[in-house]
Amino acid sequence: MARINPYLADAPDILVRSRRSPLRRVAPVAFGSMPNDDGHLLLEPEERAEILANDPIAAKYVRELLGSNGLIDGSRRWCLWLVNGDPSDLRRSPALRTRLKGVAEHRRRSTRATTRRLASTPALFAEIRQPSGRYLCIPRHSSEARRYVPMVFADAEVIAHDSTLTVADADTYLFGLLQSGMWMAWVRAVAGRVKSDPRISAELVYNTFPWPDEPSAARRKRVEDAGRAVLEARASHSDATLADLYDPHAMPASLVKAHARLDRAVDALYGRGAFDEIKRLTRLLERYQILLGELGKQPARSTRGKRAAS
Repeated sequence: MARINPYLADAPDILVRSRRSPLRRVAPVAFGSMPNDDGHLLLEPEERAEILANDPIAAKYVRELLGSNGLIDGSRRWCLWLVNGDPSDLRRSPALRTRLKGVAEHRRRSTRATTRRLASTPALFAEIRQPSGRYLCIPRHSSEARRYVPMVFADAEVIAHDSTLTVADADTYLFGLLQSGMWMAWVRAVAGRVKSDPRISAELVYNTFPWPDEPSAARRKRVEDAGRAVLEARASHSDATLADLYDPHAMPASLVKAHARLDRAVDALYGRGAFDEIKRLTRLLERYQILLGELGKQPARSTRGKRAAS
């Protein structure tokens, strides 16, 4: 008789628990940077335009800000990124003086002692985790209607908001794994939810993902090539947003084909045969148990839905 576990899969009777580090030695994931600024360090398009036109000092510190919504729907926002900002600039710029005063006042009014202490450094985001080089940016929230959670590569000059997760120095192979049906089977099974939409977390989703063994050079190249094909298919529709491209009723045939190729390349890392959603989840849960055993760990209760570094 088939086994039916808590994830409704014919797989070991286990529950996935959060972890502070990945199950295998892969690039770590981190939150984006959190402003905690009451909006004073953030810029809408018209505010950016006004600063660029009227305050050349403040203009030096304007950076694009990438959040979950903007990443997917294409809306653009900017921020004032004042890490290593010249103190004389902060004093001489009318826009910076006004905005930093607003940040300080907002933080001083907080009921949290930690936030009140941050009032002494109003030029800085409350939590800074910006990668120093090119990184993979992952939206922490996506629609359940999308077959895949779209992710993008971003340069260090683009500031990742804490509504995203980042993987510094990610390569095309890792991108391919995280844009595959195998990854999405894991997301749909273990991720928390905002209403019915998946909420991707560092500790409960990325760090628990049952990564495959290091593949042969040929298999690795197949995943990399398929990942690049996904990026190329997106680029061929440069006027479309990721919301457009990953709408289940509007996804271009070239992108569907590229993802199908990527799915086959990633599936092959987990064994032979054709995979569907149920078979992927079954294989992943079996591998999860194996990897825990290799670490000398025992499965424990899930923290699904909680914000354990979510």
